Amino acid sequence: MPGIAPFITFLFILVILLSNWLKVLKEYERGVVFRLGRVLPSSKGPGLIFLFWPIDKLIKVSLRTIVMDVPPQDIITKDNVSVKVNAVIYYRVIEPTKAILEVQDFQYATSQLSQTTLRSVLGEVELDELLSARDKLNLKLQTIIDQHSDPWGVKVSMVEIKHVDLPQEMQRAMAKQAEAERERRAKVIHAEGEYEASVKLFMAAEKMSGNPTTLHLRYLQTLMDISADNSSTIVFPLPIDILSAFTSNQNAKKE
Repeated sequence: MPGIAPFITFLFILVILLSNWLKVLKEYERGVVFRLGRVLPSSKGPGLIFLFWPIDKLIKVSLRTIVMDVPPQDIITKDNVSVKVNAVIYYRVIEPTKAILEVQDFQYATSQLSQTTLRSVLGEVELDELLSARDKLNLKLQTIIDQHSDPWGVKVSMVEIKHVDLPQEMQRAMAKQAEAERERRAKVIHAEGEYEASVKLFMAAEKMSGNPTTLHLRYLQTLMDISADNSSTIVFPLPIDILSAFTSNQNAKKE
C-alpha cells in the first residue's frame, strides 16, 4: 500500500519532535532554558514544559539538599600541631539560573571552596579550641562558605567537622594530661572531705567537752567496738577521773 509508508514516516517524525518538545520535570527539579544561546528570564518546572526544539536547550538542576564529604585536610594549628581534619557540608541550589550561569560547575566549586576554607579557618585556632569549640567553628565555616557561594545561587545550611586525626605522640600526651587531671581532682576531693570531717570532729569535740557524761558514754561505746574484734590483747586507757576517785578514798582512810 503506497500511502502507508509516508504515514509511518510522519508518525516517526512526530514522535521525535514531541519527545524533544515536551519535557517532564520532577517536583524537586527546575529547568534552565537557553534559546539560541540566551537564557530565558525564569526557570521552568516542575511538571510538563514545552520547548522549541532545536532552538531551545534545557539544563536540569536539582533543588534537593546535597551532602558532600570534604576529604581529610592537612592542617597546622596556631600552636604548631599537625592534624588531619575532614568535614561534611549540607547545601542546596536556591537559584538555578545563577548556579548555571555564574560558575562552570557549582558542585566542584563548592567542594574546592570548602577545602580551602577548612584549612584557612582551622589553621587560625589552637588545638584545644579545635577539640572543644566545634560548634563555634562549624558556625564560622558555614558563614564563610555560604557568603562566598551566595553569588552562585547556592545556600550552605550546615557544616560539621567530622573527625580530627591527631599524631600518636600527641594522643599519648593528651592521655597523660587527662590522667594527671583526674588525679588532681581526686586529691582535691579527698582534701575537701578531710577538711569537712575535721570541722565536724571539732564541733563534736566542743559539744562533748561541755558534758563529761557524754565523754564517758563515748568511751564505753569505744570499748564495746574494740571488744567485738577477735584480737587477743586489748589495751585501753583509764579515765583520770576514776583514778582520782580511788586516790581520794585512800586518803580519807588514812586520815
